[in-house]
Amino acid sequence: MRRVAVTGIGVLCPLGKSLAEVDANAHAGRSGVHRLEAPFAHRLIAPLAATVPGFDGARHFDPPKLRMLDRVSQFAVVAARQAVAAAGGLDACNRDRAGVFVGTGMGGCLSNDAGYQTLYGEASDRIKPYTVLLGMPNAPAGWVGLEYGLLGPNLTYSSACASSAVAIGEAWLRIAGGSLDLALAGGAEAPLALGSLKAWEALRTLASIDAAEPSASCKPFSQNRSGMVLGEGAAMLVLEPWEQAIARGAAIQGEILGYGLSTDAGHLTRPSVAGQAAAMRAALQSAALDPLDIGMINAHGTGTQANDAVETAAIKAVFGARAPHIPISATKAMHGHLLGAAGAVECVLSLLALQHGTALPTMHLQHPDPECDLDYVPNAARAGVAARTLLSNSFAFGGTNAVLALRAAAHGARKA
Repeated sequence: MRRVAVTGIGVLCPLGKSLAEVDANAHAGRSGVHRLEAPFAHRLIAPLAATVPGFDGARHFDPPKLRMLDRVSQFAVVAARQAVAAAGGLDACNRDRAGVFVGTGMGGCLSNDAGYQTLYGEASDRIKPYTVLLGMPNAPAGWVGLEYGLLGPNLTYSSACASSAVAIGEAWLRIAGGSLDLALAGGAEAPLALGSLKAWEALRTLASIDAAEPSASCKPFSQNRSGMVLGEGAAMLVLEPWEQAIARGAAIQGEILGYGLSTDAGHLTRPSVAGQAAAMRAALQSAALDPLDIGMINAHGTGTQANDAVETAAIKAVFGARAPHIPISATKAMHGHLLGAAGAVECVLSLLALQHGTALPTMHLQHPDPECDLDYVPNAARAGVAARTLLSNSFAFGGTNAVLALRAAAHGARKA
């Protein structure tokens, strides 16, 4: 198996529209959650969202192309452009051995919602001619592949909240195994349509508005947590073999060490301690790591009653007596839940945490839940964390559990 380097990172999410902005806001504990300002906000029980601040697709695409791009595809392409630029471009890559791997939970949700509104709400028999192309789940990956003429596999993964962690993991497998020499991998999501928000609202998983401070409405691992806040955005990584990156003088941002995948197979929405623990153990095994090697964990940490208690128990099951001594960050308190893009955004934040030797904060944790009694780095980033490696957890409806094992670029050779 070949070592796999991350040589480019692109991200736009509720914490910012560039890697530097996201990095600064995450370490400062700033929240991208806010009251939703939309014409339909009054129809929501708790009009909350985490949006990409000030994003305007017209600044990135000319009008003919923009008409073909749902917001989710706009996010994916812009994040890919950032990642490719950071990697030094793709001029030297063999496009026959380069692929695209994108995770999304809801695809072109906004375009589909608009089409239904035209058809049913306005009783019109005509909808936009490109609605299928705008709304299809594989549109983001397709547009990224077209942007760079990549001729290898172009794959879309839709495993709910684990989608982009799966996309990165599957790209890692192909590069580590030698079948590809480059991959653009990550996820994109733009789910903030009325139909989507009402559907999530009906599921009773969304947070209520914090009366004192709406931006503090998502409270992972807190006793008074009430649910998650939906967010939007994208993150893309350029992955390539370590030796290739070194040979071309690339600035290596980190290393994907391994990838664990498991399925609960017990309930469509109720998480499983055994399933989550199995995915963490599988990630450790694929990376040839021992639980003692893990210095930090990025938790799935949605802020729902069920997930946070189960994830706490799963971490204890894997790490035993050492579990209370591992700094654990739940960054969804700041950027919301990006569904299919969450794993990719949190992979980026995890790589940044490793680079800085800083555990990112779990914000709004003023009243810890006694059942969630691990070190969740409450309310402020913690500097000086000597972590060699990190696990990033992504657990999904449908029972899919995906975990990425990551290492900072400065560390030495992978264990045999």
